[in-house]
Amino acid sequence: MTFTHLDDSGQARMVDVTEKQPTVRSATASGFVRCPPVVIEALRDESVPKGDALAVARIAGIQGAKKCAELLPLAHVIGVHGASVDLEPGLEGVSITATVRTADRTGVEMEALTAVSVAALALVDMFKGIDKALQIEAVRIEEKTGGKSGTWRRQN
Repeated sequence: MTFTHLDDSGQARMVDVTEKQPTVRSATASGFVRCPPVVIEALRDESVPKGDALAVARIAGIQGAKKCAELLPLAHVIGVHGASVDLEPGLEGVSITATVRTADRTGVEMEALTAVSVAALALVDMFKGIDKALQIEAVRIEEKTGGKSGTWRRQN
């Protein structure tokens, strides 16, 4: 078996994408922060003590997408040419969706996952003073487009 991120001696390496041509690529990821009712109530009546939790989480998610290669040792440094983070409060928590776009040599799935994860962490940080029973759930890729493998969409 051949591993793409190991060299011939079994040492970790970054895959060389130098010869690949840049193409337009995108990835969408999602996640959920489960919150106790008291947190949802504070979010709805805008009484979260730390301020506008959704705005902070949105900016944190975008920043997370741009910092992905600093966090994941084998991720490539790529141009993040577009990033959006949408947050939707519901009865049991906040749904997060992030879409990241680039015109580069490798995909942005990790950047989209990082955006969702960092946005979720920002929400936990904003809400933890109200109630610590917060839970990050179901962080996953929903769709990716571009590159050699084309389009992929989650079926379930």
